[in-house]
Amino acid sequence: MGSLQTPTNLSNKSCLCVSGRVVKGLRVERQVGLGFSWLLKGRRNRKVQSLCVTSSVSDGSSIAENKKVSEGLLLGAERDGSGSVVGFQLIPHSVAGDATMVESHDIVANDRDDLSEDTEDMEETPIKLTFNIIFVTAEAAPYSKTGGLGDVCGSLPMALAARGHRVMVVSPRYLNGGPSDEKYANAVDLDVRATVHCFGDAQEVAFYHEYRAGVDWVFVDHSSYCRPGTPYGDIYGAFGDNQFRFTLLSHAACEAPLVLPLGGFTYGEKCLFLANDWHAALVPLLLAAKYRPYGVYKDARSIVAIHNIAHQGVEPAATYNNLGLPPQWYGAVEWIFPTWARAHALDTGETVNVLKGAIAVADRILTVSQGYSWEITTPEGGYGLHELLSSRQSVLNGITNGIDVNDWNPSTDEHIASHYSINDLSGKVQCKTDLQKELGLPIRPDCPLIGFIGRLDYQKGVDIILSAVPELMQNDVQFVGRNSEMGREPEFKVQVMLGSGEKQYEDWMRHTENLFKNKFRAWVGFNVPVSHKITAGCDILLMPSRFEPCGLNQLYAMRYGTIPIVHSTGGLRDTVKDFNPYVQEGKGEGTGYVSFL
Repeated sequence: MGSLQTPTNLSNKSCLCVSGRVVKGLRVERQVGLGFSWLLKGRRNRKVQSLCVTSSVSDGSSIAENKKVSEGLLLGAERDGSGSVVGFQLIPHSVAGDATMVESHDIVANDRDDLSEDTEDMEETPIKLTFNIIFVTAEAAPYSKTGGLGDVCGSLPMALAARGHRVMVVSPRYLNGGPSDEKYANAVDLDVRATVHCFGDAQEVAFYHEYRAGVDWVFVDHSSYCRPGTPYGDIYGAFGDNQFRFTLLSHAACEAPLVLPLGGFTYGEKCLFLANDWHAALVPLLLAAKYRPYGVYKDARSIVAIHNIAHQGVEPAATYNNLGLPPQWYGAVEWIFPTWARAHALDTGETVNVLKGAIAVADRILTVSQGYSWEITTPEGGYGLHELLSSRQSVLNGITNGIDVNDWNPSTDEHIASHYSINDLSGKVQCKTDLQKELGLPIRPDCPLIGFIGRLDYQKGVDIILSAVPELMQNDVQFVGRNSEMGREPEFKVQVMLGSGEKQYEDWMRHTENLFKNKFRAWVGFNVPVSHKITAGCDILLMPSRFEPCGLNQLYAMRYGTIPIVHSTGGLRDTVKDFNPYVQEGKGEGTGYVSFL
């Protein structure tokens, strides 16, 4: 801003002359002490050569006798029919001639409180920024879901769209010939084809689109997504071509904002890409290596969201050429296993790790809880990437997952037998008896009902439950609670498990059900309505995870009045407050039980 010049020979009327290119009302006000901000609201960046407010001095001569006035402008008042001032206009000095402005005293702030009020109004004016956000994910509920990743990528985009952002979700169009195919019924073919160069060939992909809840849901169509099973595998294990399927997804996601005319126009190059887990980790690498060297996506930014760092998309080094990256970018994804982790003496341990590359080049790194953002920087929790993550700690943050409170709401849930709320819990008893009846268990409202919902693998601590079940199934129930009626022994407990995963654990669940027919029920496979019923009907939900980036089931449980018993790790430690019976004058405080062992 130019210099401020204040005349010296003034009477009780005031004058201000500001010369320079840009006049900012707030800064002028602070330096000269005039209540000027309200005049310039909405015009703070308007360019002017000079601004002069003049008044007459005691001897009748004009105070604008400095050299700047000749090239400046005068501020003149505009009045309505009654003579009231309704605004001001800038008048060239040459037009105004020697006329003096006697209205200047009207704009002088005589009261400091008024001045402060105006300043506060200007400083507290919220500035709303909106972005074009592209979610890239292997699953998004309700279209595809195997766990928390699908839940988050199915609900967070809608929450961001409700805040004014333009949001697109790019996910595969999984078709397996079953009833789940109906979920894509409202998605229409955009009649846009993109050619993706990877795996030594040109692959053509199509795009389907559904606009729902303010979000553009875009589904990549290719024959590799059309097969029975889950998004990642079938009863025989993981699909052998997963690297190809998700490389295809990443390339297609980078093309989508450029070629899809959604709502009449494309998202364009100025986008914020949110790549979820290793399936989409190639996106930040493609932006940096394939597009920006040619001036495309130079203003785009990328975030890699780590939902589970144990899965990194590691493949043999020989597959690098399949990724569609330039040869000089090999170092970004190069990953060498330590000697102890190699298969045999001749194994060099050389692999490619796309998640490692994304961590190295992304603009920001997110995890799904604060606790997990720290855990992955440790040797125990980083799965070999802890040193790289520690070096990028300045851009590493943890944001705890949320849940869709409309979908998971016991007062409106369409999947449960009876609705209830925090003010009336009577419906929860009916949900419990309905669950017992549906699963063929003795209907015992007074019997503690324990549930587990999760993937059947080592991470989720299923083997811990396995080792504890023989003792849990005994009549000694003091371990979990007791009946309040006098003269009766504590009742037995019933355990309900829902999940799918490693075959050894699935077989164990079936075997345990045969041993304890009146106490144990297992549901192998994932079923959304049943998960709602278990959450509402159980008294206790077990989550003995060895590590848990965030976890959603404990949030659902607390929402439904079911007590979570969790291991103190990651997001479980962040979200469940261990019950303390001695605080609040003996009333107790907490939201669950946390095991620190």
